[in-house]
Amino acid sequence: MSMTETELMLQGYGLTTAEMFYRMPDYQSVLNSFIWQDYDLAPDHPRLFRFIEFWHDEIEGPLHSVRFVHRRQIGPGEWRNVTGEFTCH
Repeated sequence: MSMTETELMLQGYGLTTAEMFYRMPDYQSVLNSFIWQDYDLAPDHPRLFRFIEFWHDEIEGPLHSVRFVHRRQIGPGEWRNVTGEFTCH
């Protein structure tokens, strides 16, 4: 069973976005880019490195470079359970 995005964020996951530059298989002098995004744990980034390993093993276009950014959206101390709501007109 997979967790929801909120459950992942409460466990310390943050949104990781990576831009991968790779060489075209038939035209090695041409670089192309690919954007990858998933929830991951900093500073080790296991999901990102698992994807890079997959790319290395399965995709014909060799990677030139990878740049990424990681942002924690919420933390356990920032979460509040709301049990009611008041509407004022």
